[in-house]
Amino acid sequence: MASTAVSSLPIAAAQVRSPPSLRPYSHRLLFSSSSSSPQFIPKTVTLPPSPPKTLTLAIIRRHRHRRFVPSASAAADESALPSEKDSKFEQWDSLTAKFAAAANVPFLLLQLPQIVLNAQNLLAGNKAALFAVPWLGMLTGLLGNLSLLSYFAKKKETEAVIVQTLGVISTYAVIAQLAMAESMPLPHFIVTSVVVGSGLVLNFLNYFGWLGEGMWRVWEDFITIGGLSVLPQVMWSTFVPFVPNSILPGAISCTVAVLAVVMARAGKLSEQGARLVQSTSGWTATLLFMWMPVAQMWTNYLSPGNIKGLSAFSMLLAMLGNGLMIPRALFIRDLMWFTGSAWASFLHGWGNLLCMYCFNSISKEFFLAATLGFLTWLGMTVWRDAVAYGNNSPMKSLKELVFGP
Repeated sequence: MASTAVSSLPIAAAQVRSPPSLRPYSHRLLFSSSSSSPQFIPKTVTLPPSPPKTLTLAIIRRHRHRRFVPSASAAADESALPSEKDSKFEQWDSLTAKFAAAANVPFLLLQLPQIVLNAQNLLAGNKAALFAVPWLGMLTGLLGNLSLLSYFAKKKETEAVIVQTLGVISTYAVIAQLAMAESMPLPHFIVTSVVVGSGLVLNFLNYFGWLGEGMWRVWEDFITIGGLSVLPQVMWSTFVPFVPNSILPGAISCTVAVLAVVMARAGKLSEQGARLVQSTSGWTATLLFMWMPVAQMWTNYLSPGNIKGLSAFSMLLAMLGNGLMIPRALFIRDLMWFTGSAWASFLHGWGNLLCMYCFNSISKEFFLAATLGFLTWLGMTVWRDAVAYGNNSPMKSLKELVFGP
């Protein structure tokens, strides 16, 4: 931006009167008719054109990446044309956004077969078949999608907002089918419908800046309490019957969450504690999704015979969908998003494929191809990110992700 201002100054060539030894251009030596002293008449200097408006706007948009705000002295030395480093940065910025948007395709394909199968069973009058889908697990995933939708809507990450919105809608469609089959109690479905409708509207209004701060705080408090209540209960229930079947973990965590939110809003917590409470909803949603593959692998360990019922194509879609969001999360240095996407891609996708391979459920060629593709994608991601940021090593990008620039 500084180079733009310098190049647009009205500099008149005739006003340049620096000593001849310091002038960077040639001169003509002429004598005036009224004086015998020589006069130096400089040639007209053509200044480089100002950078186009699109480049100026692109530089302004980079205010989100603090390490790329140039100092005044550095900016004065930059040429009017974009450097190779800036070009690579803008190109990778655009590509990572497209990768995140493309994640909608595998995620939609992941849920669509279940929706179609449920619809076929409902039309055939086979409601009992829908009881195989646990509505509590679907509800947990729905709450996670809503929490992450709020997180990304606040950050104005458009592609991630679209991914989570489709996740909410597709999961709610399955829950509605379960309610039609009477697998899910009607009161629970009514409350869920109200929460989903309210959440979508509030997130939509907040994304476009049409929602008051007070109303948004109420919604954030709600999803914080909900996430903290559900997460410990889901983790506890995974290990039943090895642990007693109890709602005590959820009740305790709900009480703690309510107290934390009330104290934060009343100003009874330190600034660091208030920020921790504010970021809790995003992390609890991420941990909910991170726990889902753990529960699946625990089930695989207890009942190896059930691995035959897993779909290798579904596991591949899960690995692909989460993997497509890793470059964007790394690029914007979002540790929470990167952790959730990398964990789900590695454990839920590749980890379950590994279990299926160990129990001869998939072929060796299929597993090796998936592994090679996954590792190549991760390597390309950290390498391109290092190039875009001008880092000497890919490890520096990961260090900035964890500890900041």
